[in-house]
Amino acid sequence: MKTLLITGGAGFLGYHVCNKLAKKFDKIIALDIDDFIKEEYPKNVKFFKADIVDKNILEDVFKKTKPDLVLHGAAALPLYSKKRIWEVNFKGSRNVLELSLKYKVKRMVFISSTAVYGVPEKHPLYETDELIGVGPYGETKIAAEKLCEKYREKGLCVPVIRPKTFIGTGRLGVFQILYDWVESSKRIPIVGNGKNRYQLLEVEDLVDAIELTLLKNSKLVNDTFNVGAEKFRTVYEDVTELCRYSKSGSRVMRTPAGFVKFSLRLLEMLKLSPLYKWVYGTANKDSFVSIDKIKERFNWTPKYSNQDALINSYQWYLDNKHLLKKESGITHRVAWKQGFLGVIKKIL
Repeated sequence: MKTLLITGGAGFLGYHVCNKLAKKFDKIIALDIDDFIKEEYPKNVKFFKADIVDKNILEDVFKKTKPDLVLHGAAALPLYSKKRIWEVNFKGSRNVLELSLKYKVKRMVFISSTAVYGVPEKHPLYETDELIGVGPYGETKIAAEKLCEKYREKGLCVPVIRPKTFIGTGRLGVFQILYDWVESSKRIPIVGNGKNRYQLLEVEDLVDAIELTLLKNSKLVNDTFNVGAEKFRTVYEDVTELCRYSKSGSRVMRTPAGFVKFSLRLLEMLKLSPLYKWVYGTANKDSFVSIDKIKERFNWTPKYSNQDALINSYQWYLDNKHLLKKESGITHRVAWKQGFLGVIKKIL
C-alpha cells in the first residue's frame, strides 16, 4: 500500500480515480487549483489547493506528502486562454516531472489526449502515428509528451495515456448541452450525415487503465497507450440510441457540414459559442484509435460501448440535475453557457 498524489484531483477524472482506487492506497493526495467538495471523496483522501504552475508551492506539497506514485491529470482545457493553456499544460507538467524525479517518485503517469493526432485521414490511429496538435491544447499535450520522453531517459518511469473523449457519471461540460437538448425533446443537429465513427470512452474504463499503469511492473508500463471504447458505431447510430432511450421525442438531424463548421467557427471567434475547434472540427470525421497495445500488454478490455457510456452519463444527469450548481464554468464538472446555441435550441 502506498501514497498516490493526483494533480487535477477536483476534476472529473480526479474525482473518479479517488473514489475507485481509494482502497488500493493508504493515502491519496488530491491537489487542484479549484475547490473540493470533500464530502464526495473517501476518508483517506487529503486535499491541497495549489496551482501546479507555482513550483515552490508544488514542491512544498511533495515535501510534506512524500508520494510514492503520481498521477498527473491537471490540465487547462481548450476554453482557457492560450497563455494559461501553455502555463498549465507545459510549464506545470515540467514542474511535476522535475519534482517527481527529485523526490524519487517510483512513477508518474501522465494523462495526455488523442488530440495529439490532430484531424488525420487514416484510422485507426496507433501510438506510433504522427503527432499534429490542433490548437494550443493539442500542441501543449504534444510538448508535454516530449518532456515525458526526456524524463524517461533520466530514469523516471513515465507511462503516458492517450484517452479518447471520456464521459460518465458527473460529466457535464459540452455533454450537458447535449443532454439538455435531448431531455427538452429537441432535434439534435449533428455535423454532416453522421456516418462517421467517433469513439468515446467511459471514465470507469479509463480508471481501470490508469490503475494498471500505476501498479503493474514498471518495465511493462513505461510506454505510451491509447485508451478508448472497443464497441462504437456511427455518430448517427450512437446519438439516435441515446434519443430512443430518453423517450423524450428527441431525434437526430443531419446538417451540411461545411456551413455548420463555418458558422461554429464564426460564433467561437465572437465568443458566442462554447464549442471550440477540436469539437466541431472533428465532428463529421472518423475519430478512433487502436487499443490493441494496452489490451495485449495487460489483458485490459473496456466494459462499456459508446452507447452504454452515453446512456449512463445521461441518466446520471437526469437523476442529479436538481442538485447541480446553477453557475456555469469551463471545466468538465460544471455546465457550460450555451450562448447563441441557446437561441438555436429554441428554434429547433
